Amino acid sequence: MKRILPWIILLIGLSLVGIIGIQVSWINNMILLRQEQIKHSVEEATIWVGNDLVARKSSSIGARPFWEDDFLSRILRPPSIGQQVSVEEVDKKFREAFHKYHLPDRMRFEFGIASLQAADNNAFEKISPNFIQSYSDTTNNFTFNWVLQSGSGTLGATGIEEVLFVVIPDLRSLVLQSLWWPIAISVLFTLVIITAFYLTVRTMVRQKKLVEIKNDFINNMTHEFKTPIATISLAVDAMRNEKVKVDPARMSYFNSIIKEENLRMNRQVETILRASQLERQDFEVAFKPVHVHPLIQRVVDTFSLQVESRAGRIDLRLAAEQDLLQADESHLSNLISNLIDNALKYSNEGVPPVVEIVTTNESGQWVFSIRDNGIGMSRETLKRIYEKFYRAHTGNVHNVKGFGLGLSYVKTLVDAHRGTITAESTLGKGSRFVLRFPLARA
Repeated sequence: MKRILPWIILLIGLSLVGIIGIQVSWINNMILLRQEQIKHSVEEATIWVGNDLVARKSSSIGARPFWEDDFLSRILRPPSIGQQVSVEEVDKKFREAFHKYHLPDRMRFEFGIASLQAADNNAFEKISPNFIQSYSDTTNNFTFNWVLQSGSGTLGATGIEEVLFVVIPDLRSLVLQSLWWPIAISVLFTLVIITAFYLTVRTMVRQKKLVEIKNDFINNMTHEFKTPIATISLAVDAMRNEKVKVDPARMSYFNSIIKEENLRMNRQVETILRASQLERQDFEVAFKPVHVHPLIQRVVDTFSLQVESRAGRIDLRLAAEQDLLQADESHLSNLISNLIDNALKYSNEGVPPVVEIVTTNESGQWVFSIRDNGIGMSRETLKRIYEKFYRAHTGNVHNVKGFGLGLSYVKTLVDAHRGTITAESTLGKGSRFVLRFPLARA
C-alpha cells in the first residue's frame, strides 16, 4: 500500500492535468470559432446594409423629373449617401441586418460613413455617438469597412467614393457572453473532477492511515494480552509442581498472580468494549450531584503504590471552594484515572514522575488542571491526541502499554458533561491538561 499509493496519486494527477488541459484547449478553440463566426456575420450584415444604401442612392437620383433646374447637377455631382441618410436610419438598418444574420440583439456597435475625395482627407459625414473613440481602439475592437459603390465597383466619373465603417467594441467580451453557458458547464465539470480527485486521494490516504492504526492496534492488543496469558500459564504450571502443592503460601501467591492477571485482561477487554460503545454513541451517562474533590482523592490513592515504587509523587492542591458538579461519578472517576495514568505512563525513563493536580473556580466553572514532567508531545501529536487508537511513535510500538483510547474516551466524556478540555505540551518537559466544567446549582 505504501509503495503503490504514490504511483496511484501520480497517475490520477497526470490524468487530471490532461483532462483540464483538454478542457482549456476546447474552450479556447470554441471562443476562437465563435469569434470568427461573429466577425463573418458582422461582415455579411455590413455588406447587406451597404448594398441597401447604394440601392437607395441610385433610386433617389432618378426619382425627380429631368426638367427640374438641378437635374444636371445631380447627374454630374450627385449627393453622397452620407448626406442622404440620418444616423437613426443607418442604426435601424444595422439592427435589421444583425437580426437577419442571427447576431445578438443587444450587441453594441458603432458606425460611420466616410466620403473619400481626391483633394481632401478622409471626411466622416455620418457617425454614431462613440464611433471615433471605438474606431481608434484597434486592440480590443473589431473593425470592418465596405466600399459603397454600384456597378462593377470602380470609381464613378465624379471621383467620389464612400466607405461604410462598422466597429464592434470589445469583441472578446461579446464572445464570452454568448458562450457563458457552455463555458460554465465546462468549468463546473472540471471542478467536479478536481473535487472527485481530492476526495479520492484523501480517502486513500485515510484508508492508509486506518490500515496503519489497525496494525498498531492489533500489535498492541497482542502484546497486552500475550503478557498476562504467559504469566497465567507459568503460574498454572508452577501450581502443578508437587512441591508447590504442599506449600499453602506459594499456592496462595500463584493464585493471587492468576487473579491479578485475569483482572488485568478483563480491564483491557472493558477498554475495547468501551471504545466500541463510544463509536456507536451507545454509552449512558447518569447525571447526579457529585462533590468531585473526594472522588479525586480516592482516584489518587489508587495510584499511590505505583508512584511510590518509582520514587515519584503526586502533588494534590484542591483549591476550588465549590466542587459540586452534575456528573456521572463512575465516568468522571475513569476520566481522572485515565489522565493520571497517562501522566505516569509517559514519564521520562529513569526520572521519578511528578504529577501536579490543581483545582480552582473560574467564572462559575470548576477547573481541573493536571501537569506532568514526562516526555511531552510534538505539535503534530498534540493535534491528534483525541483520535481513537492514535499513539505517537517513538520507534518501538510497545514501549508504552495501551491502545490509544484513553484521551479519546476523556474527550467524549468531557463533551458529554458540557465541558471543555485544552492541552499544551513541550517535548522533553511534559504536558498539561486543563478541564473546565459548569458548576451545579446547590
